Amino acid sequence: MSHTVHKQLLSMTDTLIRANKALKINLPKAQKKKEGIIQLLSDCQDSAISIGENVEKLYGEGTKTVAELEAYCENLYQMTLVLDNPVQTKELLKDLTRQLLRIRRLVAEEVPDRLEAVFLPYKASMWDSLESIWKAADADEECDAYVIPIPYYDRNPDGSFREEHYEGELFPEDVTVTYYDEYDFGLRMPDVIFIHNPYDDGNFVTSVHPYFYSKNLKNFTEKLVYVPYFIQNGEGIDEDYATPSAVLYADYIIAQTEKEREDYIRHCSKRYPGVNFKEKVLALGSPKIDKARSVNRENVKVPEEWLERIEGKKVILYNTSLNGLLKAGDEYLEKMKDVFALFQNREDAVLLWRPHPLMESTLLSMRPVLYAQYMELKNWFQKDKIGIYDDTADMYPAIGISDAYYGDWSSLVWLYRETGKPVMIQDVDVRSE
Repeated sequence: MSHTVHKQLLSMTDTLIRANKALKINLPKAQKKKEGIIQLLSDCQDSAISIGENVEKLYGEGTKTVAELEAYCENLYQMTLVLDNPVQTKELLKDLTRQLLRIRRLVAEEVPDRLEAVFLPYKASMWDSLESIWKAADADEECDAYVIPIPYYDRNPDGSFREEHYEGELFPEDVTVTYYDEYDFGLRMPDVIFIHNPYDDGNFVTSVHPYFYSKNLKNFTEKLVYVPYFIQNGEGIDEDYATPSAVLYADYIIAQTEKEREDYIRHCSKRYPGVNFKEKVLALGSPKIDKARSVNRENVKVPEEWLERIEGKKVILYNTSLNGLLKAGDEYLEKMKDVFALFQNREDAVLLWRPHPLMESTLLSMRPVLYAQYMELKNWFQKDKIGIYDDTADMYPAIGISDAYYGDWSSLVWLYRETGKPVMIQDVDVRSE
């Protein structure tokens, strides 16, 4: 249970102890203050019931704390019946005092004082932006870490929600997923919540469920932490990327570099004047970089066919971007053909081709002629087994098993260079002879 809930229940118990002291002071004047004393006893009973209900919701029936609270409530009721009898009220007051001390001790014992961290990804493909933080929390014996994938929606042109998506079943096998309807945020009050979606209602294409907007989540935690799902080139961040609504409600914003931190502070202070972003923005790096640095041939899971193809060979990750093809058109396709031909039947190296995931759908919609030519190239690559075709959602196996990167500028370049392996950028104008 979170530090927050532990402190709250102890604080409520301490309030009852203070009320008991007030009762002791006023009981000798019971005849003159009877109405006020009865109200005080009623308030104490309501508070005790609230404590008991919370403990019961969290830990079920049969706890010693709830049993003692029930006995305490019974004595409060008996006190209302004997206010005209000083001897009986004195004895009951002694019982109430002893009971409250036992209740406080039992709350401290039965409600564990632990850090509770909640991670709220919405797309499984973006889990890498939180994964290394979760692994550290999950390994900490003093922390209870919950991964709670949240639903998100496509939006219609008018902004209304269309189709709901939930990707909880797509997370890695080592991640224990908690269904979002099974975790009571208002009851559990986690100490820290990590999010990677910063847009709240400001994304015109998709939206997480409004319950999980940053403004609402801040009501349920002492620390809301925004970890960006994207990665930059290390040279700073533009204003549009730096100022989504979550930066206003987050207690901490995780920047990739010190330069990026400075840009966050500058842009956010301009957009949201009066907020001290110098204390909110921390230059702690990116979990995506942690992931890229950690993967290798020994620890990534790839199809058996891939392993057979790469045995004893160097693997070149070939990344083709959507922007590159749309910009260069036929020349780009000719460049791809040259690259494929260069690696065909190579004994020392194998090409691992990873195209942009939206390549085919975008070409079909925007450039149908290019689409036909592209599909012809793809079919040749696969039919002649020129290399490995990678259309999986997870890019890290390709990063892990490859020995070098070749292809277009993209966010993948910023990740790949963190591995320390060679990176070469493709020049469409340079053709093999």
